[in-house]
Amino acid sequence: MKTIKIRDDYIKLGQAMKLAGLVGSGVEAKIVIQDGKVKVNGTTELQRGKKLRNGDIVSYHGETIQIAQ
Repeated sequence: MKTIKIRDDYIKLGQAMKLAGLVGSGVEAKIVIQDGKVKVNGTTELQRGKKLRNGDIVSYHGETIQIAQ
């Protein structure tokens, strides 16, 4: 599991996926999220603007990342 460190209170889902290297671009993030291929804390998430906070876990394509402050 990769850990993504954030400085602010939150990071948006699409941004976190790009930062972690799970997707190559914001457009790719938008597509895979809208297709229901991304889970946040075990629940399918369809909003790329979903705010992720400390401790949230994102799963996509067999990879998992955790948000940390």
